[in-house]
Amino acid sequence: MSIVVEHISKVYGQQRALDNVSFEVKTGEIVGFLGPNGAGKSTMMKILTCFIPPTGGKATVNGFDVMEQSIDVRRSVGYLPEHNPLYLDMYVKEYLEFIGGLHKVSKLRSRVEEMIDITGLTVEQHKQIVALSKGYRQRVGLAQALIHDPAVLILDEPTTGLDPNQLAEIRELIRRIGKQKTVMLSTHIMQEVEILCDRVIIINKGNIVTDKETQVLQQGDQSKIVIIAEFDKAVSKSQLLKIAGVEDAANVSGNTWQIVTGPQTDVRSDVFKFAVENGLSVLGMQREERKLEDVFKELTGKKQ
Repeated sequence: MSIVVEHISKVYGQQRALDNVSFEVKTGEIVGFLGPNGAGKSTMMKILTCFIPPTGGKATVNGFDVMEQSIDVRRSVGYLPEHNPLYLDMYVKEYLEFIGGLHKVSKLRSRVEEMIDITGLTVEQHKQIVALSKGYRQRVGLAQALIHDPAVLILDEPTTGLDPNQLAEIRELIRRIGKQKTVMLSTHIMQEVEILCDRVIIINKGNIVTDKETQVLQQGDQSKIVIIAEFDKAVSKSQLLKIAGVEDAANVSGNTWQIVTGPQTDVRSDVFKFAVENGLSVLGMQREERKLEDVFKELTGKKQ
């Protein structure tokens, strides 16, 4: 395992930021580490990157203990924190050469050129960092996290400030990196997690509330199927409930209805038959997919 967390706690005065947290992350796995603001995400990432010590418990990264072997952990980890700290008065190439020098990267200049190319900084490489847009500053942060070829990459809000084109490029880069490295990714963009992550860990108030594969988490309750159907004319709930297999129906808006059936029932052909028999046309019909955002709200939005 690249990351092993065993019963980690972190206490600030009277506040328990992390409470007996345990999980593991395998090599070659991209894991989404999610939670509302103040849930403990950044605290856990800071512990794994040796910026702060835990109050209790044990954590290892790439086989090295974060308390006993912090230098080895730092060599193994590439870290992009939420608030990307950069030396704004330095030039892009100068900064990456500086960071690479700290890591004692061999063939430093060629590695810097490689990072500039990979992260799409070519056109900005001769600029001072202070002159870069927020999106390009994020790219510089990602480049510094990768420059020493770490086994583990920990990214806290890595796509903040990127435009749609940059988002696609950085996501593809993270996906490629994840085939060979361990990636732990924190973000508030649920679509990003659905696209990138093999697994999702959700933390709330210092406790892990779920740890499952992304697809399994999205499937959720399999006891019923929901179909969204739009007709060209008005229909009533009582009419829809007469269709074989339909357990419930609710109007979404206008002539669009949410139709609920059992887990083994496919009523789409019967809905089309119903429409023909009643002089209606079906303008659209699709199975409603459970979104990760809905799961997140269910697990973190309830009062405790």
